[in-house]
Amino acid sequence: MVSLKEKDNFLNKFLGIYIVAVLMLWVKTYITQSTQFSLGVEGPLQQFLLVLNPLGSALLFLSVSFLFKGKRRYAVLGTVYALMSFLLYANVVYYRFFSDFITLPTIFQTQNFGDLGGSILTLMHPSDLLFFADVAVLFFLLFTRKIRKDTTLLGRKKAMAIITAALAVSIINLGLAEANRPQLLTRGFDRNYIVKYLGMYNYSIYDSVETFKASSQRALADSSDLTEVVNYTQSNYATPNAEYFGAAKGMNVVYLHLESFQNFLIDYKLNGEEVTPYLNALAKDDNTLYFDNFFHQTGQGKTSDAEFMLENSLFGLPQGSAFITKAQNTYQAAPNILKNYGYSSAVFHGNKGSFWNRNEVYKQFGFDHFFDASYYDTDSPGDMAEYGLLDKPFYEQSKDYLATLPQPFYSKFITVGNHFPYTINQDLVTINKAETGDPSVDNYFQTARYTDEAIKQAIDQLKEMGLYENSMIVLYGDHYGISHNHNRAMSQVMDKEITPYEGAQLQRVPLFIHVPGMKGGQRHTYGGQTDLLPTLLHLLGIDSKEYVQFGSDLLSDDHDELVPFRNGDFISPSIDSINEKFYDNETGLPLDDSQLETAEKLKQEAAYKLQLSDKVVNGDLLRFYTPNGFKAIDPASLNYKKEAETVPE
Repeated sequence: MVSLKEKDNFLNKFLGIYIVAVLMLWVKTYITQSTQFSLGVEGPLQQFLLVLNPLGSALLFLSVSFLFKGKRRYAVLGTVYALMSFLLYANVVYYRFFSDFITLPTIFQTQNFGDLGGSILTLMHPSDLLFFADVAVLFFLLFTRKIRKDTTLLGRKKAMAIITAALAVSIINLGLAEANRPQLLTRGFDRNYIVKYLGMYNYSIYDSVETFKASSQRALADSSDLTEVVNYTQSNYATPNAEYFGAAKGMNVVYLHLESFQNFLIDYKLNGEEVTPYLNALAKDDNTLYFDNFFHQTGQGKTSDAEFMLENSLFGLPQGSAFITKAQNTYQAAPNILKNYGYSSAVFHGNKGSFWNRNEVYKQFGFDHFFDASYYDTDSPGDMAEYGLLDKPFYEQSKDYLATLPQPFYSKFITVGNHFPYTINQDLVTINKAETGDPSVDNYFQTARYTDEAIKQAIDQLKEMGLYENSMIVLYGDHYGISHNHNRAMSQVMDKEITPYEGAQLQRVPLFIHVPGMKGGQRHTYGGQTDLLPTLLHLLGIDSKEYVQFGSDLLSDDHDELVPFRNGDFISPSIDSINEKFYDNETGLPLDDSQLETAEKLKQEAAYKLQLSDKVVNGDLLRFYTPNGFKAIDPASLNYKKEAETVPE
């Protein structure tokens, strides 16, 4: 039995304090990874790796303190421990909404932090203080006078032995991980797998390396890198549907953004009452094409990813948002393309222009005008949501600005009323909450109803302004509203278990394309947000063949119905890939062996498309390519400040 004196001697040695710190961080990280993240751990080997991976990281990162002498190493040990604890907790909070992990680019998206305050507080729980109980214990041990400070040098052999042990654990971890999932680091579309196999801290290193590799691609790129890309996009070009090509030629374009709006809301009844009666009717309108198998393909950029895809037909990035990290790239986006056909363009948004760096990246896209919060009356608290002006006053105040645009125009209205955490003044609601016991899910139906009513208002305004009959109106959902962290409540809403397969089906978002005089109807075609731009251009009578676009016309007989997700999974009419498993899309059951070869080919095709798009964006390759007849707008000539715009009296 160890005596109290021997214990005291153990803690009086720096090595003893180090070992205590390693053990505490190891246990805390394991518990956090296994309880706070949905990593899909299966089988004894994956469970063993989840236990093992925090040990190597704790041993290695905390050993940085060995580089310092005397009492300074205590301070260094405490600082490194606190930083690792904060990184772990920050990922817990981030994961609660995004079901994803923080990447280096998202850390530097600091201009968004000021606008996220309320949502972040919603994601934090009083019990979260327990995440830092061990930090308090360690700081007590490090800085109390009851523990003597060991200022003797740690022998080189001991230090090397500890570092060698840390590296050995990490190498064994990586070897077992590679054996269980080959090409883990080279096929790292899905961050869940990196965390599951290598742990939270090693994932952070991996992410930093990947971010550096991506940022260096631009400096190394040249025009020859485009050859493979252009060959691919040309060979996958979808010939326009003759019935619809030019159906909206010369018309205005009005995009109405449906924030966090999932497609299950369409025709859904809560306690016997339609949640979205106006959109339900619009889906059945004779002049509306309604796509019920349209999926969001966003990654960490969420709304900005959705915008990026619909403007460029390029995928968002695997880490962070292209709006932030690639804002100065050369793009051949919708407003710039349409400028060559006589269109003016504008974005309307009741939040700050700096949010998601919109006031910079929109210039690269070629938008003539950006009416942000500075153009709106935001002084009335009752008109404000968490992220800006509520939808109804936003549309009302936008009328006069829209009237200033020369026709034909290309416009986009970005709303915020249906944004997490889905809180709204109860004086504005016209439907009761759901009763699952999950506030986010229960509130979601009230803000969705408010969005539905605001859409009716926006379209009625177009009619009053005499714009409706000469406008193509496109409504699109940008990304999911309810993440899989709320599957228990969603199983009550959907009246069925939300399996991984069902969770993937819930990634459908609405797509409505309304053109007066055009033959509408419900379409079951599978597609995603990268498909919007070529579809739009063909409806306007503009051939997309010369452009580098990774989507294809949803109305074309040649349309590719393989829908890649940002993590490398995919959906198609026949086979789905979800969390590294293949499913029959019709039955939802695991795929039988006879179809595995086809499934693997589809997976490789999805991965190849993502890789080529990343190559274009990271390398800024469009600076080397000019389509026939395309004239680029000089971004420096654009000014979105209020005094520079024509502001209605």
